[in-house]
Amino acid sequence: MQTRKKCIFLTFLASWLLLFFFGGDQLRRFAFFSGRKVEARRNWPHWTDQSLLKNFVDLEELQSDGDTSLPSPRERRAARLSVYKNSRCRMETCFDFSRCEKHGFKVFTYPQERDQPLSESYSKILSSIKRSRYYTPDPQEACLFILSIDTLDRDHLSGQYVHNVDEKIHSFPLWNGGRNHLIFNLYSGTWPNYTEDLGFDIGQAILAKASFYTENFRPGFDISIPLFSKDHPQRGGERGWLYQDLIPPKKKYLLVFKGKRYLTGIGSGTRNALHHIHNGKDIISLTTCKHGKDWQKHKDTRCDKDNVDYEKFDYQELLHNSTFCIVPRGRRLGSFRFLEALQAACIPVLLSDGWELPFAEVIDWGKAAVVGNERLLLQIPSAVRCIPPERVLALQQQTQLLWDTYFSSVDKIVHTTLEIIKDRLLPHRSRSRFLWNTLPGGLLALPDFSTHLRDFPFYYLHHGRTLMPQLSMANSVHATTPILSLPFPGSSPSEKFTALIRVVSPAGSPSQPVLRLIQAVSRSQYCAQILVLWSCEKPPPPSGKWPQTTVPLTIIPGRGKLSDRFFPYTAIQTDAVLSLDEDTSLSTSEVDFAFLVWHSFPERIVGFPARSHFWDPEQRRWGYTSKWTNEFSIVLTAAAFYHRYYHSLFTEYLPVGLRELVDSLATCEDILMNVLVAAVTKLPPIKVTQWKQYKETVPQQVGCEDGEVGTPQSGERSPSPPHSPPAKVKDTMGVAGGRRFSQRQDCLNQLVDWFGYMPLVSSQLRLDPVLFKDQVSVLRKKYPRLEKP
Repeated sequence: MQTRKKCIFLTFLASWLLLFFFGGDQLRRFAFFSGRKVEARRNWPHWTDQSLLKNFVDLEELQSDGDTSLPSPRERRAARLSVYKNSRCRMETCFDFSRCEKHGFKVFTYPQERDQPLSESYSKILSSIKRSRYYTPDPQEACLFILSIDTLDRDHLSGQYVHNVDEKIHSFPLWNGGRNHLIFNLYSGTWPNYTEDLGFDIGQAILAKASFYTENFRPGFDISIPLFSKDHPQRGGERGWLYQDLIPPKKKYLLVFKGKRYLTGIGSGTRNALHHIHNGKDIISLTTCKHGKDWQKHKDTRCDKDNVDYEKFDYQELLHNSTFCIVPRGRRLGSFRFLEALQAACIPVLLSDGWELPFAEVIDWGKAAVVGNERLLLQIPSAVRCIPPERVLALQQQTQLLWDTYFSSVDKIVHTTLEIIKDRLLPHRSRSRFLWNTLPGGLLALPDFSTHLRDFPFYYLHHGRTLMPQLSMANSVHATTPILSLPFPGSSPSEKFTALIRVVSPAGSPSQPVLRLIQAVSRSQYCAQILVLWSCEKPPPPSGKWPQTTVPLTIIPGRGKLSDRFFPYTAIQTDAVLSLDEDTSLSTSEVDFAFLVWHSFPERIVGFPARSHFWDPEQRRWGYTSKWTNEFSIVLTAAAFYHRYYHSLFTEYLPVGLRELVDSLATCEDILMNVLVAAVTKLPPIKVTQWKQYKETVPQQVGCEDGEVGTPQSGERSPSPPHSPPAKVKDTMGVAGGRRFSQRQDCLNQLVDWFGYMPLVSSQLRLDPVLFKDQVSVLRKKYPRLEKP
């Protein structure tokens, strides 16, 4: 028994010794050398068919964990906290809404310090704000404040870096911890990590920043803006490159890139890999490492060949002839290439992980760009090849809408930023994403006018608009163009109009033209009411002096300004407005036909007297003429239909200074209305048939004194305008007429300077009724009176 116990004990002891000897050794190896085994597992296998496989990247690059120059998560977090100490700011917590209640949304810019220079880009931003309708010189009225300190470039290696910003802004009595302030920034951080450190505490200020990283972006508070160069135009801007003759959308190249390749540092990983997708046929991906002072110290084996290939292609030619453009990240997330691709209608393929896209709060970038992943670069060619042609065309068209509406000038970038903030103040009256992403865009769809699509003149096609059956225009563009309708019931503009007649001379007897005009307009079956805008200092005649009409007749007192005729009067309830001068001569048939034409084109001005503009190469300025030519670009509002929404745009969208300019010149409120509508719609007005030729009169001064100098007597008209450029026919018109045309030319050129380009669009189209002047019986014609003198 004792022997058995001894055997069992020895066996048990031997087992423990063996376990400790062998097992313990393995545990020690695992504990002390686990790092080495992990590294060993990272080794790539030696393929038996290695000679048959094409190498796209070096083995060392595959084994590396990434760019060692990239900041670690801890470094990014520390940089973020140093700038965004109020990282949880929202409009409800960091914005004082009470400042905006009394005077509305007004913006104040700090006065510029004499010893503080401004960059060209920041000067443009401040100028855009001062030109906006929201600007106020009084800080007590302001809802939003803009610093006069240039904060665009916060790279401390830059020559435009402003030092001691923290000390300066905290000395401002209005700073209030940044509350209700807006700060603009284009460049942040510096070599080598390019973090988003601005070098000062923004406090509770809203940050409008380019290359915004999503981790730092405060949704509903901050605003991501595009990176633009110092040469970006102040206003206007160049048009996009997409034209009708570019359909179908297929171009010479499918996918292109031409730009710098960073050999080291942040952003080098993506651009270094772009050469893998280059095939030299329909995919062109060219990079160069020949930039910077010490590029030769870091150049790799590909540099020389890349530099040679890089010079073989022109960048602008690639933009013009490619369907897709790769937009990779640079040192920062954004790049100038983004706006260049939008303008060229080259669909951006974005390779910038973590980038909060510009104005993404309101813009649907899925309709204009392809958002890729930097780690899936090799899948990009096959992905874009799968996009059908109709989708490609839709993407290209949307790039043009976004470029022209929000990005083509500094004015538009700044105004879009302001409008987004304004929409946050009253969410229940803010624009929908549909308005922001559909022509004419969010800047021109005023929520103060309405939040319903049917109240605007632009969206009837989206609602399945049907033409009025009385109109003989079966081949209308709007009637035949296939449009994808939204799931709303068919809608159309109201089937009545309001006549607005501007009177500047006393109405004393029924024989005067204004009284005959009232009678003719009131007999129209589509007339809902007549408003007489009384712009005289003398009181209007009593009601017994006005003709009896079947529609309401209302006298509206004017304010003595020409712009009064485009004021959004609450009495106007119909969509259509017929604007008339007191000496206009129209028949009921002309009014009926013109209204039916407008009903098919509610976004345009439709009328009778037409004028045109021209470029004078000798004077190097725009001219205005009434010469009979084969085209026109202006329809005078002395006899024209348009949508009542344009009254709101004229009064609320245009800055006060522009309306004051029109009132001071006293000759071109109708030109401004035509320029405004053309800028909104990008379309020309429509001229309709008129049996009696309109003769432009020299306008009376507001005051209505009898027998004023240069004013035709009641019932008189000034001589017919000449059929030649105004500068050469002053003798034919007389002194007053020549002065009027000269003033209108001056006005036109000042408007072009304000808009930054010539918005007017010429047309060679005139619409006549079917059977107009055809050799058939008068009884078969719907509008026979149009042909009778």
